[in-house]
Amino acid sequence: MMLRPHRERFDRLFEEVLASLPASIHELMDEAPIVLEDRPSKKLLLELGIDPADDDLCGLHTGVALTHRTVHDTGMLPDVIHLFREGIIEHAGGWKEGEDEEGPYGGEERIKQEIRITILHEIGHHFGLDEDDLARLGYE
Repeated sequence: MMLRPHRERFDRLFEEVLASLPASIHELMDEAPIVLEDRPSKKLLLELGIDPADDDLCGLHTGVALTHRTVHDTGMLPDVIHLFREGIIEHAGGWKEGEDEEGPYGGEERIKQEIRITILHEIGHHFGLDEDDLARLGYE
């Protein structure tokens, strides 16, 4: 479980990233609001085919992508973007900055970069982009 000071620190970085995004992105988040969670549940990971022991999931778009909606999709729950604090921190290299053979890792700036990438990645899914599309755009 994430400790409260780490959660508050992450949430402060999240707010900084949100404030830096253009107004057009904020409008998109009205259609698919962002929910922050420490980590996905084991049940969710298993449903996604992810081994809970290898969990580093940063985000998840739930709902029906705009490009796949039909008239039959009315009355459904709204799309939601989930950001997972622990996965983002892990993917960024942790809270502490360092450097290894692959280069620099960790620290608040890298975590902020990962938050931004994850938000844009999941918004991309909302608009029907798949993993290959997002990788080509640099949001993998």
